[in-house]
Amino acid sequence: MLKNIKINKLFFLYIFLIFTGSVVANNCNAVEPEEFLKDPKQELRARNISQNVRCLICQNQSIDESSAPLAKDLRIIIRNKITEGSTDEEIYKFLTDRYGDFILLNPPFKTSTILLWILPFIFFLIAIVVLYWHNKNSKKNN
Repeated sequence: MLKNIKINKLFFLYIFLIFTGSVVANNCNAVEPEEFLKDPKQELRARNISQNVRCLICQNQSIDESSAPLAKDLRIIIRNKITEGSTDEEIYKFLTDRYGDFILLNPPFKTSTILLWILPFIFFLIAIVVLYWHNKNSKKNN
């Protein structure tokens, strides 16, 4: 029996190590060395901008974290715009003109994005009403 416990501990340790290794590997930044700008200030700007831009393929990652080909293309476009002298606002405007507000991880609050901001609260209120109604009905049946 003691031998089974040791084997189970080792098994779970291996599973844990594999899982944490895969999580760490997936969370590494996907920016490749050839993409880096020579000027550290410009590279920092590029990284800050790319951390606020959504990968259109992954959708839950920034292009800074994504290894998708489109994310790489967008990182290169951002770096080219920075070297051309564009401001951060001009780069964001270029991206939103081309891809819409969805490309921003934090979309602006305006009439076209109001549903993105209000729907979570509406769903939360609906969930509270449904739970209240369910609890009220279950007490009547008992």
